[in-house]
Amino acid sequence: MRLRPTMLSDLDFVLTVERDPANLPFITPWDRTQHEGAIRFPDFRHFIVEAGEGTQAVGFVILQGCRNPHRSVELKRIVLQDKGRGLGRACVRLLADMAFDSLGAHRFWLDVKGRNLRAQALYRSEGFVEEGRLRDSVRDERGWDALVVMSLLEDEQRARKAGP
Repeated sequence: MRLRPTMLSDLDFVLTVERDPANLPFITPWDRTQHEGAIRFPDFRHFIVEAGEGTQAVGFVILQGCRNPHRSVELKRIVLQDKGRGLGRACVRLLADMAFDSLGAHRFWLDVKGRNLRAQALYRSEGFVEEGRLRDSVRDERGWDALVVMSLLEDEQRARKAGP
């Protein structure tokens, strides 16, 4: 697996993956202009996720707060096409390494929809701690949902990498 910077020419792919019915319940999609902004603004990192043979695009990720003076980097979005192949776990590990090692984060955080139990379990298994819930803060065709705020701190990441 590797990450490469998203190009404007990748945005049709990004929008297609984001609007896939398998992904829509778990994210709040952006329009093209928002993605263009994330590609252009230095506080963001927008990447295409490539995996498998060659350079097959399998999804995209967005980091925000890359220049945050408090060293708090947000995993704004992770959207992958194939589920159940371990790509999400590999991607979260790669992003955590990037946040702490390359971007100098002290805190790597995210919010995940309350109904997205699979993602929450993945984040917990990777050392993320639930900080709280923003009750009824997002709404979709199924009604109101919470956002669960989770984070991983620099010392926790270092301890996880050192092993038992």
